[in-house]
Amino acid sequence: MTSEDPACPQYSRLPSAAACGPFSHAVSRVARLHRIAAGRLLRAIGLYPGQEFLMMHLWDAGATRQSELIKLLELDPSTVTKMLQRLEQAGYVRRSPDPKDRRASLVESTEDGFVLHERVKAAWSELEEQTLTGLDPAEQAELARLLGKVEANLCRTAGDEADCGK
Repeated sequence: MTSEDPACPQYSRLPSAAACGPFSHAVSRVARLHRIAAGRLLRAIGLYPGQEFLMMHLWDAGATRQSELIKLLELDPSTVTKMLQRLEQAGYVRRSPDPKDRRASLVESTEDGFVLHERVKAAWSELEEQTLTGLDPAEQAELARLLGKVEANLCRTAGDEADCGK
């Protein structure tokens, strides 16, 4: 539904509740479409969206406590547990008791998990190409610069709720 908003008449084609937030509406639409495109590419290599972030961390950091993965991914513990169960069943990760604290679990990539590294890298490369098609290098640099500023703005307001590159 669209409506004329006297406070924001130039954005009358947006849903009425978003009429004064055209940028936020656009970012939400772009993020949704980007996730759909990423999901399609990831499914082709046997992963669900979000699992690649967990694997990226394991590839770079090595064995990590499950509790740290939960913090890193900023997801509900049950969601991360389900994600790990799927990755474990696929043979991409293994969980074992942490020798320093038997109550904690360590998660690490298996050899099959390491094989995914190049496939995920290729999927992200394809996603980057799909995302930036039609933008020249200067436009790409400007978009990255502007998105960095937007991210910094949102990080300031998110506080402890977001990692913000820590």
